[in-house]
Amino acid sequence: MTTTDSCEYLVIGAGIVGLAIARQLAITDPVARIIVVDKESAAGLHASGRNSGVLHAGFYYAPDSLKAQLTRNGNRMLREFLESKDVSIRECGKVVVASHENQLDALDELARRATANGVDVQTIDSQELAYLEPRAQTVDRALWSPTTAVADPVAVISAIAGDVEQRNVQLRFNEAVLSIESNEVTTTRTTYTATHIINCAGLYADRIATMAGLEHSYVMLPFKGLYWKANVPAGYLQRHVYPVPDPKNPFLGVHATVTVNGEIKIGPTAIPALSRENYQTLSGLHRDEIAEVLINLPKFLTSPHHDAKELIASEVPKYIKRKLVEQAALLVPDLTPKMFTHKLQPGIRAQLFDKANKRLEMDFVVKSEGQTTHVLNAVSPAWTSSLAFAEHVVAHIATR
Repeated sequence: MTTTDSCEYLVIGAGIVGLAIARQLAITDPVARIIVVDKESAAGLHASGRNSGVLHAGFYYAPDSLKAQLTRNGNRMLREFLESKDVSIRECGKVVVASHENQLDALDELARRATANGVDVQTIDSQELAYLEPRAQTVDRALWSPTTAVADPVAVISAIAGDVEQRNVQLRFNEAVLSIESNEVTTTRTTYTATHIINCAGLYADRIATMAGLEHSYVMLPFKGLYWKANVPAGYLQRHVYPVPDPKNPFLGVHATVTVNGEIKIGPTAIPALSRENYQTLSGLHRDEIAEVLINLPKFLTSPHHDAKELIASEVPKYIKRKLVEQAALLVPDLTPKMFTHKLQPGIRAQLFDKANKRLEMDFVVKSEGQTTHVLNAVSPAWTSSLAFAEHVVAHIATR
């Protein structure tokens, strides 16, 4: 039997974006009643707690994008928040290296974007790279990003959830949304009447939007990210080491990252998953989601906007650890498969696909309809950008 309740703001989804938006709503309107519901038993159990924990600097993104506008400030805001909560940050910085001469133009474009986005990034030569990260290698030159850092994503989620609750926001777990009719949301436990509904449902944001009556041509295409951790002494690697990304796809490629404790992990992959929570080979599979992937993946493969076939051909072999390590070893030649003894929990990227235009959405996507706001695409660097992104969304809500 369901109960009834009411509030000014109902946030669906307790990932880092949903929590950050609830927090910003409480800051902006401290007397408002704000409730966050989530189908899981705790906050951040999907992408928010399963990512690399890298605080990105903001130089990858086109200057006219939301990602460019929000990542630099998000990096600063998240740092200040974590410092205020005594959550550890490792100031390791990042180097971006080229494996082939044909990547140098793209490397230089990243440097130009950094300048346009107001981000501190320096072009360095091989000798300077050897000083910053002796184990990395590059062709001719590399980029150095001193403001890239790392934190523990689970600790970050815990700190934000605690801050939200201190602001009298109610977090309610084990409540899956069943229906939305106008301003009424029915979950497995409660029927809520809300003045404004904010959809931050991550992997299911497109379905919640449809449930709420938003007309759109989007669907989530889930991509699985695998990680391995090395059994080497802490400090073996001093910096994050990243490749030059393919500008036609919204993935940064396999990279080597330093954890907040100084350990090394490599990943992630970008392997298509059969279901939205298909973390293990046969787990989390649902017939309707499998059918959805099988219908829409061919549209992606024939997209003129992406090098999709090459992406799939290069990603699927990375299920094999040796192939994944081979990619990481292009950046850090000392890495060998024997070093990587711990397979970490995988993550699934909630990547939005525009079916009408056969295009993966590269930027954040926020849509509104009536008294609902839908965060449809909040992939990396949404974790870094979360507090700045929340300011953006709450300002958008205030104008409605």
